[in-house]
Amino acid sequence: MDPEQNIIARIMNKIIYLIDTPVVYFRENIVVPNQKSYPWYHQKFRRVPTIDECREHDMVCRVEAQHQFERDKLVDDEILAILRQRYEDCSWYYGVEDRDKFCADLYTAYQDAAGAWFTKCMNGDIGIPNSVLDAYMKQKHRMIWERRHGPVGSGISNKKYDI
Repeated sequence: MDPEQNIIARIMNKIIYLIDTPVVYFRENIVVPNQKSYPWYHQKFRRVPTIDECREHDMVCRVEAQHQFERDKLVDDEILAILRQRYEDCSWYYGVEDRDKFCADLYTAYQDAAGAWFTKCMNGDIGIPNSVLDAYMKQKHRMIWERRHGPVGSGISNKKYDI
């Protein structure tokens, strides 16, 4: 090896060492100890403003609210599927005769969750492209209906129609 090449290689190694050492030190002593490690299967998203908190022409806020709505819907779908599976497993284990006795609490929990899911994000009511704005309007209209007529499903209790 040529002595000039040896000197150039040593100078390059020194420059790389001077640049690399602070970066490695910062990463190993500051970044990694302060970093939270999450399992790969559980990603936490920060909560963003809901659609009713967005300004009229704030498209970034609307898109973030839409993505949050879609994530929440997927979570609700999975919760409903788990509750249904638990009830079906219990019904299979105890059979037709004892299902009502031992699985009633699971069935009640499933029915409550299914009713909440239907109220929040039923595709038939708000259309196939699940829009957070449509879900918000559905919720608003339901609240107006309940204010005027009482809870949905309890019959019309409008004052001018009561006898």
